[in-house]
Amino acid sequence: MPNIRVELLPGRTVDQRRDFAERVTAAAVEALGARRQDVRIMFEEVAADFVANGGVLASEDDSRSSVVSRFGGAAS
Repeated sequence: MPNIRVELLPGRTVDQRRDFAERVTAAAVEALGARRQDVRIMFEEVAADFVANGGVLASEDDSRSSVVSRFGGAAS
């Protein structure tokens, strides 16, 4: 049984998570030979100030401000 954990900034819609789950499930079935009903995907929302890229918090990274503002709060 594949267990797939996905960490995302908050703000994705149910439709976005549903679409992602369908696509990842199909890929797991094809690549791993898993039964569709055995593919488990768990989404976890992570605040932008709990994630750092290149040593910079996502909430403070101006180069990510458009993503963070849409999905995880305002970047400074």
